[in-house]
Amino acid sequence: MRAARFYGKEDIRVEQIEEPECKAGQVKVKPAFVGICGTDLHEYMGGPNFAPTTPHPVTKETIPITFGHEFSGTISAVGPDVKNFKVGQHVSVQPTIYDGSCFACKNNLENVCYNGGFVGLSGWGGGLSDACVIPAGYVLPLPDNIPLDIAALVEPLAVGWHAVKRSPLKSDSDILILGGGPIGIAVIHALKARGCGKIIVSEISGSRQKFCKHFGADVVLDPRQDDVVKRCKEETGGNGVDIVFDCAGVAVGLRDACRSIKSRGTVVNVAIWEKEIPFNPNELVWKEGHYVACLGYVQQDFKDVIQAISSGAMKPGGMITSKIKLENVVEHGIKELINNKEKHVKLLVEI
Repeated sequence: MRAARFYGKEDIRVEQIEEPECKAGQVKVKPAFVGICGTDLHEYMGGPNFAPTTPHPVTKETIPITFGHEFSGTISAVGPDVKNFKVGQHVSVQPTIYDGSCFACKNNLENVCYNGGFVGLSGWGGGLSDACVIPAGYVLPLPDNIPLDIAALVEPLAVGWHAVKRSPLKSDSDILILGGGPIGIAVIHALKARGCGKIIVSEISGSRQKFCKHFGADVVLDPRQDDVVKRCKEETGGNGVDIVFDCAGVAVGLRDACRSIKSRGTVVNVAIWEKEIPFNPNELVWKEGHYVACLGYVQQDFKDVIQAISSGAMKPGGMITSKIKLENVVEHGIKELINNKEKHVKLLVEI
């Protein structure tokens, strides 16, 4: 079968490998659509980071590994003891790999498993292939009214949903989102589905500013021209916002986030930071502010997002800005997003 395999920095090869066998407790999924994530780009440009160079504690695999962790597909085989899925069923895949035995897993926090990883980054195949065999517990059935291309958006949308769920959101909470890329937009979708007050977004890219406005942001700021802290106070009667979602991960943004919240407001960190930064905790102390971290998602987030899309509370189709073929994943996918990321929200690979 075909598979896009990651060998190391700037080395992804679409090649023929043996198709995996479906065993007890597993399902085989034929991927349909796969999103390319910022994590994939970081691996390609500077990895391996997530991709294991020594045996992963759960999968026992090392590079080369098959890429693709944001994907939907159709079940093509089920293990002999799997009763709740059937061949031909459309599914979304939660790619979180977890050991099931650590403190986090025993408390249903598989997203922070002490030995965690991701299908499509840490082994067990990936979406950028003709077949992927995974534990049946990683697969979620899709209702008939969610097409497979939209279903490939469930994973990034679940990141935004989890971030919002980690916050003290109320129906009248005023919000600032730092960074209007795919995850910032996923947060907008989650906020609109759950209900909130005013949504303010700070984003440099002109094209992404337009996307944010399209998906429901009330105010869009350019931090190069706008005083974000001042504008947030102006938009909230001088009080500041209730919650900031930091999807950018830059030092000046964190400072502005702390200064933009009202007394006892909350900063939610969604970003993965590339390096250490200087930070003065007094920025939070003077307001008795809260700082909350979040990582990925848990399975309930996937279920909630699927329900929100199915009910029409979330309409994410406009996030799809391009579709390409597997054979062109490097030139028209990875490199396109590296060189022209501002043109895209979510680029999908059609398998």
